[in-house]
Amino acid sequence: MAKKTPGETDETRLGKKVRERLAGAENPEGDAALRALHKRLKRVQRKRRSLAARLRQAKGKKVEAAPAAAAGA
Repeated sequence: MAKKTPGETDETRLGKKVRERLAGAENPEGDAALRALHKRLKRVQRKRRSLAARLRQAKGKKVEAAPAAAAGA
């Protein structure tokens, strides 16, 4: 049986936590827990972007050229 996807991704969950903490903090620069949450959020975003870049690179230009050739024929 396949894994079930969570209702919300880690990225959205972390983003919500960071926004809540930032709104409630009187000194966000001094809050170590907020900084750690923010770093985790940035790490997840970097991971998602690098995965997308790898997939784009792996796809190559052959896929893009095929529809253009079909449209011209």
